[in-house]
Amino acid sequence: MSKVRIGVMVSGGGTNLQALIDAEKEGKIPDGTIVLTLSDNEKAYALTRAENAGIKTYVVSKKQYDRKEFEKKATEILEDNGIELIVLAGFMRILGKEFIKKYENRIINVHPSLIPSFCGEGYYGIKVHEAALGYGVKVSGATVHYVNEIPDGGKIIKQKAVEVREGDTPETLQKRIMEQAEWIILPEAAEQVCREIRKKKGE
Repeated sequence: MSKVRIGVMVSGGGTNLQALIDAEKEGKIPDGTIVLTLSDNEKAYALTRAENAGIKTYVVSKKQYDRKEFEKKATEILEDNGIELIVLAGFMRILGKEFIKKYENRIINVHPSLIPSFCGEGYYGIKVHEAALGYGVKVSGATVHYVNEIPDGGKIIKQKAVEVREGDTPETLQKRIMEQAEWIILPEAAEQVCREIRKKKGE
């Protein structure tokens, strides 16, 4: 009964990574274990969070490597560590077709809106919340989905709605969606996919 080996790819502060680390500690990801964190940004605070949790960290800097080179290096690291599931947690780089094909149905991403609203190219971070408020939606939320070659276009695994309140700013909405949706459904989705991977392996 071996746990599914998870690699988390990050670019920034790592709040979603922290949610995954906490969930694993609390026994909420019984079928998986986070074995490494890979960042394309050597200054990402996510690396400190991983180190504090005793998780191996790797940096493949986007300053040094173009996408092809980055993906080649990343693949080597993931393979060396036997990674079976990749979680994109605030990872700010679009992945290429070859990389996605290699890890088909093994890469998941969290996006801070209810896909298909406010998603796709150009919609990331605070921009998503600015667009939602600009449009006047009453409900937003977060989505965890499989990654395919279309940005935010893969099959949805989990969604959670969050109320938009009178007087919300992009920042207050972002914080509420993180706390009430992203940090809850990302660990749940990771566990769900780990369970499916183990089933396929016949465990």
